[in-house]
Amino acid sequence: MLLTSCRVLVRACVLLALTSLSAAAGTKTWDGRHDTSMIDVKVVYFVPQDRNALQDWRDRLDYYAERLERFHRREFQGQSKLNIQVHPEPFVSNATTQELRRGDANRIFFQTLSEVDQRLKFARGDQQAGFPILLVLSEINHRPLDDFYRLIHIDGTFRFEGVDRNGLHFPGSSRGGARATYMADRGIGWGLVSADGWRVPYLGSECVVYHEGLGHTVGLPHPEPGNGSVMSQGQYRGGLNLSWLDKDQKQRMGWKLSKGDAVSADPAFEIRALPFPQRPRPGQMVGLKLDVPEKVQVQGVRVRYQTAIDGPWIDALTVNEPQLAKVADKSSRTINVKVAAFERPTPVSYRVDIQTDKGETEIWGYLQVRDASNMAPRPGQLKSDLYEDQVTTVWQADSPPPATRIDLLEGLDIKKQFQRGEWEMKDGILQSNKAFGVRLEIPAKLPESYQITAFVKPLDAANGFLLGLNRSGHRFASLVNYRASDRTLSALENIDGQNVGNETTYQGNLLRKDQLSQVVVKVSPEGVRVSVDGRQIIRWEGKPEQMSLGDYWSTPDASAVFIGAYDCRYQIHRLTLEAN
Repeated sequence: MLLTSCRVLVRACVLLALTSLSAAAGTKTWDGRHDTSMIDVKVVYFVPQDRNALQDWRDRLDYYAERLERFHRREFQGQSKLNIQVHPEPFVSNATTQELRRGDANRIFFQTLSEVDQRLKFARGDQQAGFPILLVLSEINHRPLDDFYRLIHIDGTFRFEGVDRNGLHFPGSSRGGARATYMADRGIGWGLVSADGWRVPYLGSECVVYHEGLGHTVGLPHPEPGNGSVMSQGQYRGGLNLSWLDKDQKQRMGWKLSKGDAVSADPAFEIRALPFPQRPRPGQMVGLKLDVPEKVQVQGVRVRYQTAIDGPWIDALTVNEPQLAKVADKSSRTINVKVAAFERPTPVSYRVDIQTDKGETEIWGYLQVRDASNMAPRPGQLKSDLYEDQVTTVWQADSPPPATRIDLLEGLDIKKQFQRGEWEMKDGILQSNKAFGVRLEIPAKLPESYQITAFVKPLDAANGFLLGLNRSGHRFASLVNYRASDRTLSALENIDGQNVGNETTYQGNLLRKDQLSQVVVKVSPEGVRVSVDGRQIIRWEGKPEQMSLGDYWSTPDASAVFIGAYDCRYQIHRLTLEAN
């Protein structure tokens, strides 16, 4: 994170090919539209322009890739196979941390994935052997958070931010922002795991990576009622080896349980490594308890640890099979190994390499050494994610999308819709030409209270972007970033017969060329609110009868939504409707 440069790696990629039993039939995405008997996962380490890559980033990504592969093989017995490729170098964004953090968690998701998708030309052409998934592991969280110390800094004080259960640490923070989406029309999946979900190896971090990267990206929902599976609460139970995919979910995807299929043909994967004591004090020896399945013979163990996310990995011990016999409890199938005693309160990440007669495995983990007050350790110096949170924009906590959200671009046939100007849909992205009064009608049934969210990118010097909407039978438009001489104006059109310049008018630049922004319009019986990148610019309360739409922007269906562009090419990456 604080290194001075990114290293160039010799290895171009890691290919994890699954060996498996033959399957009677291949699996499909949740909706049955795409074959997932082979899944091609592109894993990318995303670094904002103003950050530096972790020195050991490749070790971390390779670790998660291996854990995902072994879990997927155990769950599908070869009926769905993974081909995981790690992008050979850190992906350095064109945006800074501050620019990426504008708006809510949905915006940072679409901005991050859109940039990686476009620059890498992801899944372009017809050369895909399997179902393509773009999985991005980001260097940052949606909001400032020191994920190694698990602290935020508010009002001059440190506050613990995370899930700590009697000294065992699990992923979970409202400041994270992990997201995923399955794009059925394009036939791909997008997944984003924010820093708190992967950089520090909490118990369950690998569940977060699978949940977002290989679950939601093929359409898998959260099971109801909730349980301990990887698509539900698995991340709060432990690693992937303690989790599972629900049988009924796999069967809907086309998986079939064949006679003789083993629950796990990889017993080394089932080994666990937990710290003891779980909440050590300064000066107290910290150890690891290895829980080993029956009929697995451990032949060697190597333990390393670090006390800073950007610090070195220190060798704690390396023991061979004769030495292990002295610390093994054969009756309980456990092996206790010593790591180190730490003089002061500190976070500790550890990694254990284990050789067995059934193969090798690697386990990463995390603990905190705390003093008698049980207060989370404090860093020696304030790093960038522990500065006072200066972000004042409105943001949303990490939560699954509401069930009422409708993707208005999915399945849209623009040739059948009323339009002015030239519109094209390519790779799921809608684009207008540059002209005056360009608009496209989009059929939608609008409830009384609703929210429209658009992720838009101007390809020219930003000029007017419009969303044509309806409130209780009265049409109106939300106009954003209209250039009028030396001013840039946004407004609701029309209010009491007046267009831009009326009482709702906001002055200031909101959209920038080649930068993805989020425009949100909330309509209710009380009025209309408009926000851009999380900042509310319009809050108007009044009667629906005060609202109207001028003939210039009219379209044939008065109940439909429309998108408008004025003297600027716009890309619309996503357009959603949800009832409030």
